[in-house]
Amino acid sequence: MTHPLATLGLLLAQDGSSKSLLQYVNSGGWIGYVIILLSFVAVGLIITQLIRIRIAALAPAETRFNLEQLLSRGEVKESIAFCQDPANDSFLTRLFGAALTRCSRSPFGFLELKSALEEAGQLETARLNRATDAVGLIASVAPMLGLLGTVVGMVGAFETISVSEGVTRPDQLAGSISLALITTVMGLIVAIPATAMYTYLRNRMDHCAASVAETTEQLASHLEGGAAPPRAAAAPARPASPRPATKPGVAREVRPA
Repeated sequence: MTHPLATLGLLLAQDGSSKSLLQYVNSGGWIGYVIILLSFVAVGLIITQLIRIRIAALAPAETRFNLEQLLSRGEVKESIAFCQDPANDSFLTRLFGAALTRCSRSPFGFLELKSALEEAGQLETARLNRATDAVGLIASVAPMLGLLGTVVGMVGAFETISVSEGVTRPDQLAGSISLALITTVMGLIVAIPATAMYTYLRNRMDHCAASVAETTEQLASHLEGGAAPPRAAAAPARPASPRPATKPGVAREVRPA
């Protein structure tokens, strides 16, 4: 991804401006520096999300294979231990491990596996969305900061006109007008690519989440009609009360009705 400062330099070069990029950045004042800081944060977040939001990272092939082998043999406890192992940490293991743990503690057992997977998936997706939401926040804040710089610059220009005696020289207004214009340009240069990348990351996340959902359904199919919820141990049966034995050859006394 191209940094917004490089884009600003390219635009200035096309306009044939005699000022350097550093001079334009300095013209933006403290608001310009804040926008530049946000641009670096946005680039870092976007690169991080591009690395994280991949099928190979969210649901590694080796992890899927090992889980499928364990579940096909009905080894639920071993599957939970595998998902909780930090060495196997991934979106899939966190999601499936949380669902298996909930089902193993529930009196309904794996009858509620589907709902457990849905709730765990929502939590993990929300966790993955936080960094992407930060990119969207920067895309919204950057043009507002540019507008703030524009307003501050225009206020400074009118203040210069009001306190000057006679005709105001252009060099007296140059600083305020430069602040008013350059911050708007900087804010838009940061906001436009950040908005585009935010939309791309959300669509990519939805695609990856759908792929992981298909994987969890395949894994959950090994547990259909499988282990039942744990039940309390049955109470020992009471021994039958012994009946008095009848001696052979001795007839019982029959009472008249």
